[in-house]
Amino acid sequence: MKSIVLFLICVVVAGQAFGQFNRSRGKTGTTPISGKTLNYANPQEYFIGGIEIIGLNVLDKNAMISLTGLKVGDKIKIPGDEITGAIRKLWKHGLIGDASITVSKIEGDNVFLVLQLAERPRLQSFYFTGISKAQETALKEDLSLIRGKIVNDALIRNTELGVKKHFVNKGFLFTEVKVVQESDTGRSDIRLRINVQPKSKVKINKMYFEGNSEISQTVLKMRMKKTNEHPRITLHRAIIDEAVHVKKNGFFSNTFKASWDDVKNFMDDHIKLNVFASTKFIKSEYEADKDAVIAYYNSKGYRDAEILADTFYRYDDKNIDLRFTIHEGPKYYFRDIIWTGNYIHNDRTLNAILGIKRGDIYNNELIQKKLSFNPKGPDISGLYMDDGYLFFRVNPVEIAVSGDSIDVEMRIFEGDQATINEVTFTGNDRTSDHVVRRELSTVPGRKFSRTDIIRTQQQLGQLGFFNPQTINPDLKPNPANGTVDVEWQLEEQSNDQIELSGGWGGFYGFVGTLGLTFNNFSARNIPHFKKWKPLPVGDGQRLSLRMQANGRSFQSYSFSFSEPWLGGRKPQSLSISYSTSIQRQAFDFRDPNNFSSSLKVHSISVGLGNRLEWPDNYFTLTNSLAYLRYELDNWQSGLGFSDGPSNSVTFNATLSRNSIDNPMYPATGSTISLSATLTPPFSVWNDQDYNDIPNSQKYLWQEYHKWMFDSKFYLPLDNKKKLVIEAKAHFGFIGSYTDKIGIGPFERFFLGGDGLAGGFNSFLLGQEVIGLRGYENNAITPPNYGQQIGGYNPNLIEGGIVYNKFGLELRYPVSTGNAATIYGFVFTEAGNNWNNYQDFNPFNLYKSAGFGARIFMPAFGLIGLNWAYGFDRLPYSRDISGSQFHFTIGQQLR
Repeated sequence: MKSIVLFLICVVVAGQAFGQFNRSRGKTGTTPISGKTLNYANPQEYFIGGIEIIGLNVLDKNAMISLTGLKVGDKIKIPGDEITGAIRKLWKHGLIGDASITVSKIEGDNVFLVLQLAERPRLQSFYFTGISKAQETALKEDLSLIRGKIVNDALIRNTELGVKKHFVNKGFLFTEVKVVQESDTGRSDIRLRINVQPKSKVKINKMYFEGNSEISQTVLKMRMKKTNEHPRITLHRAIIDEAVHVKKNGFFSNTFKASWDDVKNFMDDHIKLNVFASTKFIKSEYEADKDAVIAYYNSKGYRDAEILADTFYRYDDKNIDLRFTIHEGPKYYFRDIIWTGNYIHNDRTLNAILGIKRGDIYNNELIQKKLSFNPKGPDISGLYMDDGYLFFRVNPVEIAVSGDSIDVEMRIFEGDQATINEVTFTGNDRTSDHVVRRELSTVPGRKFSRTDIIRTQQQLGQLGFFNPQTINPDLKPNPANGTVDVEWQLEEQSNDQIELSGGWGGFYGFVGTLGLTFNNFSARNIPHFKKWKPLPVGDGQRLSLRMQANGRSFQSYSFSFSEPWLGGRKPQSLSISYSTSIQRQAFDFRDPNNFSSSLKVHSISVGLGNRLEWPDNYFTLTNSLAYLRYELDNWQSGLGFSDGPSNSVTFNATLSRNSIDNPMYPATGSTISLSATLTPPFSVWNDQDYNDIPNSQKYLWQEYHKWMFDSKFYLPLDNKKKLVIEAKAHFGFIGSYTDKIGIGPFERFFLGGDGLAGGFNSFLLGQEVIGLRGYENNAITPPNYGQQIGGYNPNLIEGGIVYNKFGLELRYPVSTGNAATIYGFVFTEAGNNWNNYQDFNPFNLYKSAGFGARIFMPAFGLIGLNWAYGFDRLPYSRDISGSQFHFTIGQQLR
C-alpha cells in the first residue's frame, strides 16, 4: 500500500513539472511522438539527443542551456527530477518570466528537447514625479538603475527602498515612494514611473533620555552637535500650571525641594534658545551624534555605556520626538599602567608624556590621543617617530578589571629607525619641480621625522600654488631594509590675481584701479614662449603691477618683484619695488579742474629675507633699504609745511613667525611680526639750530624710528576645524632721536574705517592707514579737523604717533574649494590713536562689533563685506558713530 501511495505522489509531482511539456495538451496519459508512444505514468530513460532554445531576443542560448544543467548525451528520466530541476534553476536566476520544456521528437533511445523561454522585460527608461529637477539630479546618483537591466520584483523593491533612504538621509522622514511599470506600445521594454512624495522635512520637537542618572540630559543634548531640538520658550505655561496646582492643593500643602540638576532639567524643558542651530532630522548626522554621546560617556569613565534603544515618535506632520534609553554602567578609574617592549625610552619618560596617574578617570579616547596624535601637546608616537622610528607601534590592552579599577598594559614595538629613501611628488603641472623640492623637509638619506612631514605640508600649503586641503604625503615604508619612500600628492590651484574696478567719482571724475599680480611667475621663462601657460610661470616668483586713478585728483603706479630663493640654494628672498604717486587738491568748487595743490611721492626699495632655523624654522628675518622723496606744492593738508621737497632714507628690519595651516582660511597656528624702521639721525650729526628754521627745511630729511607689532592667533572650536576664532593685537609707536626736531609729519597713524586708501579724502600718501570697522575712514586721527579752532592752521601736523588695536573674530566657512574661499564671521574690535605719549592709555579704546563675509577668488583676490556698529562718540562729535558699512578689495585688514 505504501509503495502505491509513493508512486502516485511521484506521478503527481512529475506530472506538474512535465505538464509544461506542451500546454496545449493539458493532460497526462499517452502521447504519440514520431511513431513512439510517451507514457507519463511510466517514466522511461532516454539520452538527450539535442536541446533547442526558442523565444530569446537578448539572452545567449548556450548560456541558458548551461544554466539548466542539461547537456547533450546526459541520461534522464521522462518524467523525472532532471526536468523539474532544470525549470527551477532557470527560475532561480531571475532572468526569465516564463519557461517550459517540450519534447520535439524521440528517435530510439534519444530524446530531443525544446526550451520555450520568455525573457523578463528590461528597463528602457525611468522618470520621477513629485520632486524638483535639483532633487532628481541628486537622486539619480544614488540609484543603480541602468538601461537594459532586467525588471523584476527585487528591482522594484530596491528602487523604492533606495529612493526612500535617499530622502530620509536628507531629513524627509515620511517620504512615500511608489514605482509603477509602464509598457511602450509594440515594445517589450519597461519604463518606470517613480512617484515620490517627500512630504516636509522633519524637525525635532523634543528629545527624551531615560537611564541617565549620572549625566544630565542637558549635557547629553549639548554633545549632539547636529541633532537639536526646536527653539521654544514655554516657561509661562509652566508657571500657569504651577499656579493652578497651588490653587487646587493649597500653597503650603506640599514641601518642594529641587536639586541643581532638577533646575537645569526644568529650564531645558521649557527654554531652548538655539535659534541659529539646525533642528532638521538628518539620518547620517543623527547616527554620528549618537556615537558622540557614547564617546562623551567613555571620556567620563563609563566605558560600558551604550544606547540600548532609540526611536522616534510622530509629534505632528512636520515634527518628531526622539527617545533614548541609556545604559550608563559603572564608572571606571585607572589603576596601574604597565609598559612592555620599551628599550629606548624608560617608563618614567613615557609616563610623563602620557600624563595619566593612578586614580584618574578612565578615558580610552584620551589614551589614544596621548599615544597616537595630540594636537595640543606631545604624544608617544611623536616621541618615537621624530627620532626615525616609523615602524613604532603601541597597543593599549586592558589586562585586568577589578571592581571599578582597570589595569592597562602598553605593548610597544619600537622597530628600527627608518631612513627616507626616495621622495617624489605629483600634480605640480604648472610649478617647476625645484620650487617644490626646495620646500621639502623630507630629504632622501635623512632620518624619518613626523615633524618634518607636518612642516613640509605646511610649507607647501603656504606657497599658495597648491590646494592645502588636498596635500597628501603618501608614505610607503619598507621594513625589510628600514627605509620609507615619500610621495607628495599635490593639486595645483591658480592664485594669480587681477584687480579691476571702476566708477564715476562725481566731482573728481573717473575712479578706477587695475592691478595684476602673478604669484608663480618665472622671469627666466620670459624668452621661451613655448613654456608660457599662458604666461611664464613655475618658478615661484611674484610680479605685481598696479595702476590707480581718481580722475586728476589721484594717480598711482607701482611695480614690485620678489624672488623667494635667491640663488636657488637657500631660502633667501630678494624683493624690489618702485612706485610713483601724485595727489592733487582743488579748493575752488566752481572750477573743479583748477588743482592748485599737489603732493608727489616717489619710492624705491630693496629687501633681503632669510628663513631662520632658531628658535624654530617658522621664523623669518627680513631687512630692507628704501628711499622716498616727497614733493609738496601749495599742500594744505596737515603736514606742517606747504611747499618744498622732503626726503626719507629708511632701514627696516622685520622678525616674523608664521605657523598657520592655510593662508586662505587659517584654522590653527599664528602669525607674529615685530618690525623696526629707522632713519639716520641727521639732527644728531649737525649743530644746526632747528628752532629758527621753517618746517620745510626742518623736514627736508625725515628722521624717526618706528616700531610695529602685529599678532594673530587661530583656535578651532570643532574637530573638523571649521568654526574658528581669530584673536589679534596690534601696536605701533613712532619716536624721535632728539627733541630738537621732534617727530616728522610722515608715516603717522590714521585709524578708522575699512583700512583702505581709497575713496574721497582717503587716497593718503605717506601715512599708515589702520582699519577700525564701525567708524568712518581715518576718523580717529588726532588732531582732527573738527578739533581745530579758528580755521586751518598750516603748521598743524595730523596723525597719531602711537596706536593700539585688539580684535576677536568668529569665522565659519561656506566654501574652501579651489574656485573660491568664502566664509562668514562675527567680530568685535577696539582701538585708539594718540599724538603724544602723555595721553596714551591702552585701555581707553573705541569699541565696535558687527558681522560680514570675505570672499577670496584667485582671479580677484580678497573681497570683504562688513557691517559694523561703533559704540562710542568721537571727541569732536555729539553722537556715537553708529552703523557703518565697509567694503574692501585686495587687502587683508590689519
